[in-house]
Amino acid sequence: METYTWLRAFADSWHLLFMFLFFIGVFIYILRPGASKVHDETANMIFRNDDKPEGDESGTDKARQSEPKEAR
Repeated sequence: METYTWLRAFADSWHLLFMFLFFIGVFIYILRPGASKVHDETANMIFRNDDKPEGDESGTDKARQSEPKEAR
């Protein structure tokens, strides 16, 4: 029972502190200056090899132009 008591005390105090500091460290690492470029590249990674239709430079602009206008 001595080992259980020691492990329980360790988990209640020091391990909880370690987990909290690890969480704060990961949070600071993610929000560090200069990380936005890495996050942008990661976010756009799935579109890197995407094939666009021929002659379609920006599909959203043409789609906006062809939308019907609402009568006022």
